[in-house]
Amino acid sequence: MLPCFTKQILGVDCPGCGLQRSLLFLLKGEFTSAFLMYPAIYPMLLLFGFLGLNKLYPFKHSNTITITLMVSTVGFILTNYILKFI
Repeated sequence: MLPCFTKQILGVDCPGCGLQRSLLFLLKGEFTSAFLMYPAIYPMLLLFGFLGLNKLYPFKHSNTITITLMVSTVGFILTNYILKFI
Protein backbone atom coordinates (compact mmCIF):
# COMPACT_ATOMS: atom_id res chain seq x y z
CA MET A 1 0.00 0.00 0.00
CA LEU A 2 1.04 3.57 -0.58
CA PRO A 3 2.23 5.41 2.53
CA CYS A 4 0.49 8.57 3.70
CA PHE A 5 2.96 11.39 3.15
CA THR A 6 1.03 13.75 5.44
CA LYS A 7 1.34 11.29 8.29
CA GLN A 8 5.02 10.66 7.54
CA ILE A 9 5.95 14.35 7.32
CA LEU A 10 3.59 16.00 9.82
CA GLY A 11 2.79 13.03 12.04
CA VAL A 12 -1.01 13.44 11.79
CA ASP A 13 -3.62 11.60 9.77
CA CYS A 14 -4.97 13.22 6.63
CA PRO A 15 -8.70 13.21 5.74
CA GLY A 16 -8.07 10.30 3.35
CA CYS A 17 -6.21 8.03 5.78
CA GLY A 18 -7.87 4.62 5.78
CA LEU A 19 -9.30 4.81 2.26
CA GLN A 20 -6.90 2.26 0.75
CA ARG A 21 -7.44 -0.22 3.56
CA SER A 22 -11.19 0.32 3.34
CA LEU A 23 -11.15 -0.46 -0.39
CA LEU A 24 -9.13 -3.58 0.33
CA PHE A 25 -11.71 -4.69 2.91
CA LEU A 26 -14.46 -4.09 0.34
CA LEU A 27 -12.67 -6.24 -2.23
CA LYS A 28 -12.40 -9.00 0.37
CA GLY A 29 -16.13 -8.72 1.12
CA GLU A 30 -15.69 -7.37 4.64
CA PHE A 31 -18.26 -4.59 4.40
CA THR A 32 -18.49 -3.76 8.11
CA SER A 33 -14.72 -3.56 8.46
CA ALA A 34 -14.59 -1.29 5.40
CA PHE A 35 -17.10 1.09 7.00
CA LEU A 36 -15.31 1.06 10.34
CA MET A 37 -11.97 1.78 8.65
CA TYR A 38 -13.28 4.69 6.56
CA PRO A 39 -16.97 5.60 6.98
CA ALA A 40 -17.04 7.80 3.87
CA ILE A 41 -16.42 4.81 1.59
CA TYR A 42 -20.09 4.13 0.88
CA PRO A 43 -21.20 7.71 0.09
CA MET A 44 -18.09 8.03 -2.07
CA LEU A 45 -18.93 4.84 -3.98
CA LEU A 46 -22.51 6.05 -4.43
CA LEU A 47 -21.22 9.35 -5.82
CA PHE A 48 -18.80 7.76 -8.27
CA GLY A 49 -21.36 5.13 -9.27
CA PHE A 50 -23.97 7.79 -9.93
CA LEU A 51 -21.53 9.92 -11.93
CA GLY A 52 -20.65 6.91 -14.09
CA LEU A 53 -24.29 5.94 -14.57
CA ASN A 54 -25.25 9.53 -15.34
CA LYS A 55 -22.58 9.64 -18.03
CA LEU A 56 -24.22 6.68 -19.79
CA TYR A 57 -27.87 7.52 -19.06
CA PRO A 58 -28.41 11.22 -18.24
CA PHE A 59 -30.95 11.85 -15.47
CA LYS A 60 -33.38 14.75 -15.25
CA HIS A 61 -32.24 16.12 -11.87
CA SER A 62 -28.65 14.92 -12.03
CA ASN A 63 -27.17 18.22 -10.78
CA THR A 64 -29.23 18.13 -7.59
CA ILE A 65 -28.42 14.47 -6.97
CA THR A 66 -24.72 15.04 -7.63
CA ILE A 67 -24.55 18.02 -5.27
CA THR A 68 -26.41 16.09 -2.55
CA LEU A 69 -24.05 13.12 -2.88
CA MET A 70 -21.01 15.41 -2.88
CA VAL A 71 -22.14 17.25 0.27
CA SER A 72 -22.88 13.98 2.07
CA THR A 73 -19.50 12.53 1.07
CA VAL A 74 -17.62 15.61 2.26
CA GLY A 75 -19.71 15.60 5.43
CA PHE A 76 -18.75 11.99 6.15
CA ILE A 77 -15.08 12.71 5.44
CA LEU A 78 -14.96 15.78 7.69
CA THR A 79 -16.93 14.12 10.49
CA ASN A 80 -14.64 11.12 10.42
CA TYR A 81 -11.57 13.37 10.40
CA ILE A 82 -12.80 15.43 13.35
CA LEU A 83 -13.74 12.32 15.35
CA LYS A 84 -10.21 10.93 14.89
CA PHE A 85 -8.88 13.80 17.00
CA ILE A 86 -11.43 13.43 19.81
